[in-house]
Amino acid sequence: MSNLIDKTIDSNAGLEAVILRVPIGLILAAHGGQKLFAWFGGYGLDGTGQWMASVGLNPGFTMALLAGGAEFFGGVALILGLLTRPAALVNAITMLVALLWVHWGHGFFLDTHGIEYALALLSATAALVFIGGGRYSLDALIKAKLSEAKDE
Repeated sequence: MSNLIDKTIDSNAGLEAVILRVPIGLILAAHGGQKLFAWFGGYGLDGTGQWMASVGLNPGFTMALLAGGAEFFGGVALILGLLTRPAALVNAITMLVALLWVHWGHGFFLDTHGIEYALALLSATAALVFIGGGRYSLDALIKAKLSEAKDE
């Protein structure tokens, strides 16, 4: 089990992980806040759930809860570098669903609700699955504390 934990939180990345994690985490957390809490002009769970059901993502409320939770809590986790790989993976899957289910067929560019934005977030979160949280993350702090505990 500790080997799985080590592989999940271990990362040799440096500042590049922070440069990617923090803005992507902010974007995802803000979008999740729109879906979950109706922050930043969002529609909250009820409104987002109704919209998701209208595009065939059923049950809409549950899908809104899953997408909003992945984005909000996963985004906060990315900002902090806490369980970076799992948070990034959940959001990569969320963005893949958004890209294929919602944006596909609307062209490429954002102004037509095309795939460009979802593709950018998918690419960034997929990269973080491989990069990990890096040296400047809670993952690194947890790894250091676990190493200290093993040595004692």
